[in-house]
Amino acid sequence: MEKLIGRKAEIEELERCMASDRSEFVVVAGRRRIGKTFLVNNALGGRISLTFAGSHKSPQARQLEKFAQTMVKAGLCRLAPRLNSWYDAFDALEASLPLLNTTEKKVLFFDEMPWIDTPGSQFVAALEDFWNGWASLRDDIMLVACGSATSWLVDQLLENQGGLHNRITSRINLQPFTLNECRQYAESKNCVWDYYQIAQMYMYIGGIPFYWSLLTFNKGIAENVDELFFSRSAKLRGEFNELYQVLFRDSEAYTSIMRLLSGKREGLTRQEIAHQTGSSGGTLTKRLTNLERCNFIMAQTPVGNKRSGTIYRVCDFYTLFYLRFIENQHQLSPHHWSTMITGPAVAAWQGLTFELIGMTHVEQIKIALGIYGVNTQCSAWRSKSTGDEPKAQIDLVIERADHITHLCEFKFAPDQYVITGEYAERLRERMGIYRSQTKTRNTLLTTFITPFGVNRGKNYSVVQGDIRLEQLFRGAE
Repeated sequence: MEKLIGRKAEIEELERCMASDRSEFVVVAGRRRIGKTFLVNNALGGRISLTFAGSHKSPQARQLEKFAQTMVKAGLCRLAPRLNSWYDAFDALEASLPLLNTTEKKVLFFDEMPWIDTPGSQFVAALEDFWNGWASLRDDIMLVACGSATSWLVDQLLENQGGLHNRITSRINLQPFTLNECRQYAESKNCVWDYYQIAQMYMYIGGIPFYWSLLTFNKGIAENVDELFFSRSAKLRGEFNELYQVLFRDSEAYTSIMRLLSGKREGLTRQEIAHQTGSSGGTLTKRLTNLERCNFIMAQTPVGNKRSGTIYRVCDFYTLFYLRFIENQHQLSPHHWSTMITGPAVAAWQGLTFELIGMTHVEQIKIALGIYGVNTQCSAWRSKSTGDEPKAQIDLVIERADHITHLCEFKFAPDQYVITGEYAERLRERMGIYRSQTKTRNTLLTTFITPFGVNRGKNYSVVQGDIRLEQLFRGAE
């Protein structure tokens, strides 16, 4: 079986549940392609008593038929039982599980559980009856529920207001790989890409393990992008529609939000999104919450603003790349990316995505600054229109409990970044606007995050923090 990269805390939690003295109901959540099934199968391996995966858009009768066959394959019965409902299915489990000859917990792995819950199936009600009336009263059952439709898992299990209220004993929310975990994965494939190349690939596909499994590591970055997105057999060109259709029933409403946000580098507030999409109230709140739960967007509360001023930005790298360079593009050459990678459009896009890399690696930035153990608040900031001062924006502000604030600047460059006199003056001006409008008394430090550091020329005096790309690959000691 393929080596498991990272996921140490998640594996430890699954092992804790296996060793506990009570039955455990574990929910493993995370966006599509993040590696949920791979984690459970690798961590629990041969200790799983039964694995059943729901089928997308498959009717209840077919799902029950498959479940009966799964029970036979798992050795829980000799002949497939006749199941007319999910109540029958769970009754069959209650009758057969005690007969298993094992001293460890009996692990029931329900993969893609949201797909099992077809309209009118009463699956959740039957699950409640099984857990509350039988499994939770024992000490030898471990039920693992998994699925990509994070909103279903939250609504039906984690925040269930009925019979499963407060019945979930463990929650694992799987996150994308960090840069360092992607480096570890590449090294496990004998890849010799350096930090810069791994970061470039991260810009296209983020830290989604399945996407990284599609790469050919003895080829260059541009060749891989051509193969994944532009060749005749491109494996990720059609991923966008399937990704959102599988996760959300009204997928067009969700993709309209993603299209809107992907075109706004500075992000948008909820009010701005409502105005431009025509969606509002609880419906918009639910959509934004679901997108955030699936790691498609991130919410940043600006310095000094209330929750209503929250700024939403796309944080899914694949979506950003697809909407910028693939959607609505026709007759693309199989070598399209190799021919345009040095163009100005790509350079501008790389600047945006490098900012996003930094904002999704704040813990690594704190480690590089030597403040990992210091209490901090991270946010964004937009200046207010006063008529007298120019507009200013800072994508990442790190406020420390020791009264120091880092104003972070992300600059993507193929060599050391050179600060011009004009840019140095803008930075000083921006710091003044920030202090004036926020009324902060903190010490303000302009902190640069670049691939190869800032050139120590005559304008370097505006730099109080200089973090290089390789430092974003580090973890806490």
